[in-house]
Amino acid sequence: MATLKDQHPLAVLLQVAGLARSTFFYHQVRLHAPDPHAALKADIAQLFEANRGRYGHRRIHDQLGKKGWRVAKKTVLKLMNQLGLVCRVRRKKPYSSYRGQAGEVAPNLLERDFTAQGPNQKWVTDVSEFAVAGHKVYLSPVMDLFDRQIISYTAGVSPNLELTNTSLREALKALDPGQSPLIHSDQGFQYQHVSWRRLIAGAGGVQSMSRKGNCLDNAVIESFFGHLKQEFFAHCEFESVEAFTTELEDYIAWFNHERVHSYLEGLSPVQYRAQALAA
Repeated sequence: MATLKDQHPLAVLLQVAGLARSTFFYHQVRLHAPDPHAALKADIAQLFEANRGRYGHRRIHDQLGKKGWRVAKKTVLKLMNQLGLVCRVRRKKPYSSYRGQAGEVAPNLLERDFTAQGPNQKWVTDVSEFAVAGHKVYLSPVMDLFDRQIISYTAGVSPNLELTNTSLREALKALDPGQSPLIHSDQGFQYQHVSWRRLIAGAGGVQSMSRKGNCLDNAVIESFFGHLKQEFFAHCEFESVEAFTTELEDYIAWFNHERVHSYLEGLSPVQYRAQALAA
């Protein structure tokens, strides 16, 4: 109407549109008024870009609170929608390493108790598969349940024993004298193998396994894979396996040092561990 009123009488336009004169002038003034959310939008966009589009409105809301903003989550969601800032949709493609009982199956000692009172008490691990540049790449991380930190990982084009054993060997190097973690996995053939069990026993650790076909028994590492695929892998194209592994290293460093977790009181794993050890 603002455009047409130069060509037609305003009274006629209002009558056709069924709009009150006062309503028209109210919205016309609003069009030229400064955006009351301009500063907030700028901070939202900065946080979204700084975290590479991996944060949804809830984590953006948490970060805004740390910067001194007092704003509702629904307002953050509305403004993100206005700015076209959409967190990537999670895509899941589960990988199963179960091949029947190829070795010894350990009891489920973790029993879905995903809490730990200190570092290196409880570790969880699994293998996930990624399709990269016409190849399959497998990731084997070891996570500490105390702070959800990825303390070691290996990536390779085969889900073999060396993939999982290498990640465990690297994780065991983080142990201080006297530490003997419970190490939980699914019943994949790699974890039933004698070489895996010897690594655990040699470090004085204890082996635990999920029940057959029950991913909830290892829910925390499954959640990590989901976030990784949502925040890092989804909608990305990698020209080579080498490019994928380089970016993966960067993501895991970000996950450990910068990514905030609601479970960790809004801190990153490294920040949470440092704060806990300093207390």
